[in-house]
Amino acid sequence: MKSQIFIEAIQNRNRVQFLFGFHEVVLEPYYLNRSKNGKKVLYGKPVGTNEIKKYEYGKICNIRILTANRFYPIIPIIAGYN
Repeated sequence: MKSQIFIEAIQNRNRVQFLFGFHEVVLEPYYLNRSKNGKKVLYGKPVGTNEIKKYEYGKICNIRILTANRFYPIIPIIAGYN
């Protein structure tokens, strides 16, 4: 069920809100994957930061899709490439 919620949020570019441990997180989800040790993880950019973070799937609970807020992923441009 969690996977379906995150897949829907990723496809529709909706932010999500959830509890990770004891901290509330508002996140722009990018993709789901498995870590090197085989556990499912979610990658995304927390609102208010400019870095991508990894969240272990088993520690995520109380997921809510924020449908009023849509986001567009930031695509980094390499200055030396231009």
